[in-house]
Amino acid sequence: MMTRPVLLLIPGALRKGSFNRLLLAEAARAFGEAEVIEADLDLPLYDGDLEEAGGVPDKVQALVAQIRGADAVVIGAPEYNKGISGVLKNALDWVSRVPDGAFRDKPVVVVSAAAGRTGGEAAQFMTLACLTPFQPRLMPGPMVLIADAMNAFDAEGRLRDETSRSLLAERMARLRAAVA
Repeated sequence: MMTRPVLLLIPGALRKGSFNRLLLAEAARAFGEAEVIEADLDLPLYDGDLEEAGGVPDKVQALVAQIRGADAVVIGAPEYNKGISGVLKNALDWVSRVPDGAFRDKPVVVVSAAAGRTGGEAAQFMTLACLTPFQPRLMPGPMVLIADAMNAFDAEGRLRDETSRSLLAERMARLRAAVA
């Protein structure tokens, strides 16, 4: 039995104070004891000419290595204009360029926090669709969608709503069980 799994957090936004980073921190706490790594998605825009000229950039190779080395992955999928963030889509596009499927059979949960009343539902559906070709092991269960995100966290960055905390804890327990 694995005692200290590697949990990779993938924030779909670059902003340090993003709501999805707060939600990922809550997810890590709910997951429990783990080596927690946060991916850096500050990558160049995918460009076939760039790839042809110099191969897959080192920062993308580092991201792929983090995905491969993780026992479980949690993706924070912000919603930008009823869709997936460009940052997250770009990262997935780059990861798709590296052979041998970094996400294949990897236990993955997608969570979302957004300012709107649906909590990022459209972005979460789109993220799940974008992940499908990678063949991860998507953990089933009710979606974690944090609406009105600017009011959902307290001053310490913790979720205020007990129902949301409970739902997140349930999803993280299922993710942890998948790597045990």
